[in-house]
Amino acid sequence: MKNSIKIHRAIQNMTQAQLADKAKVSRQTINAMELGKYVPSTVLSLRLSGIFKISVNELFELEEQDWVK
Repeated sequence: MKNSIKIHRAIQNMTQAQLADKAKVSRQTINAMELGKYVPSTVLSLRLSGIFKISVNELFELEEQDWVK
């Protein structure tokens, strides 16, 4: 699953640590999501979209291999 967390974080001039604090997760979790190594839960996805004030669909995008499973 692709995401635009890093882009939206940069737009808001926010560090990984600041976003992690707002989202109530570790900085390492934010880093792993930005690198595509961690797929967040529904709750965390909704929390992040609320922080950025955008829809979950704007923040996350399923890739073809996500449909094949």
